[in-house]
Amino acid sequence: MDEKTTEFYKRLKEELEKDMTWPGPYLFKFIVPADPKNLSTIEQVFDKTDAQIQTRNSSNGKFTSVSIKVTMDNAQQIIDKYIAVSPIEGLISL
Repeated sequence: MDEKTTEFYKRLKEELEKDMTWPGPYLFKFIVPADPKNLSTIEQVFDKTDAQIQTRNSSNGKFTSVSIKVTMDNAQQIIDKYIAVSPIEGLISL
C-alpha cells in the first residue's frame, strides 16, 4: 500500500472512531465493472456477516452498483473490508 493510501485509511479510521458507536451499521457502496467474478469476490469478503447486499446494473450494462449494509464491530473492520475488495480491477468506492 502506498503512503497516500495509508494516510487515507488512517484519516478514515479516525473519523469513524469519532463519529460512530460500536457495534453499528455501516453502508458500503461500490461500483464495479459488470462481471460475475467481481460480485463473487465482494460476496466472499462479506461472507459470514449479517450483510444485506443489493445490486443494480447500469443502464448500459457495463457496471454494477453494489450497496452493502452490515454491522461492524469497530473502525478497523471497515478498513479491512475496503482493503479486501481493493484488488478488484475498476472498483470505485463511494
